[in-house]
Amino acid sequence: MNDMLNYFLAVFSALFFTIDSVGVIPIFISLTANATEAYKRKMAKKGSLIAFFILFFFAITGSFVMNIFGISLPAFRIAGGILLLLLAIDMVLANTNSPIRNENEEEKQETAKREDISVFPISIPLLSGPAAITLLILFMKQAEGIWEKQMIIIIALILNMLICWLGLSFANQISKYLGRSGINVVTRIFGILLTALACQLFIDGVREAFHLV
Repeated sequence: MNDMLNYFLAVFSALFFTIDSVGVIPIFISLTANATEAYKRKMAKKGSLIAFFILFFFAITGSFVMNIFGISLPAFRIAGGILLLLLAIDMVLANTNSPIRNENEEEKQETAKREDISVFPISIPLLSGPAAITLLILFMKQAEGIWEKQMIIIIALILNMLICWLGLSFANQISKYLGRSGINVVTRIFGILLTALACQLFIDGVREAFHLV
């Protein structure tokens, strides 16, 4: 029981730091600045729900895709470690123009014209970005054949998406309480922890790839 609880906490926290729902709040506020409360609640709920289905899809099919393309688990760990490290560095530096999660200039112009921002950019790439997708695929691949661990991963994903929904639903209140500086501090802390996770994934991948003890 303790092992499964520890596993759940590890998976939940890794997803929590990677998705960084707190860091998404200022972006959500800016995108819905002149919108009604009903619209904000609708976008928060719809965006979180779509992000869940995207991440759930990759969690279920990711292992199959890796097998089709002949991608080994060590190689995916190394790639995942590099990708997470890039995201972590942006989080530590509070880089609001991160190419991993944010839009380019053309996408920003398209977003400004959209009435529905739930699919893009809320669910993609903010909540279900490449780093979160990679991490989920990696967890599910590691738990292949162990249904208890796979269920724990899905439960951790569901809880994280609920937190995202609540965070976006109360974005204005959270922003007023923490302030921009407070959100940056929290994001930097998440980034430091994510850096350690990224390095560990990279080290584990290299060890397995080169059969090091």
